[in-house]
Amino acid sequence: MKSRLVNEANGQRTFVVVLDPGEEAFAALTSFAVEQKIGSASLTAIGAFQRATVGWFDLEAKSYRKIPIDEQCEVLSAIGDVATGDDGKPSLHVHAVLGLSDGTTKGGHLLEGTVRPTLEITVVEAPGHLRRRKRAEFGVALIDLGA
Repeated sequence: MKSRLVNEANGQRTFVVVLDPGEEAFAALTSFAVEQKIGSASLTAIGAFQRATVGWFDLEAKSYRKIPIDEQCEVLSAIGDVATGDDGKPSLHVHAVLGLSDGTTKGGHLLEGTVRPTLEITVVEAPGHLRRRKRAEFGVALIDLGA
């Protein structure tokens, strides 16, 4: 992973992060957020994975139904946010649309993705901090603006 701080003004930092082949995207981005002490940010990304898993959140089961993608795919769009989780650490929430070789797409909550050849991410930190709290009635952590 390589990163560069490309702008800093009024308590807001903007980074460009580039992941290398073989890196697991979700883990690498989480590590980056921890290292940079990011408590609130938005992110966008493009690139490609050699394989990935996205998820569809089943509200009744309170869990993600995993959708494996076991082929090279383009990251057509990935958007997400960072907030501080219940454990006090940065918590990522990323959705992705992945393009397959036949032109079809699969998408959902990004659970994991092995980069090949690259993933280029722009992370824009917000000057305030957001809090993500576990919501028992849904079985998932959501941003709590009142926290």
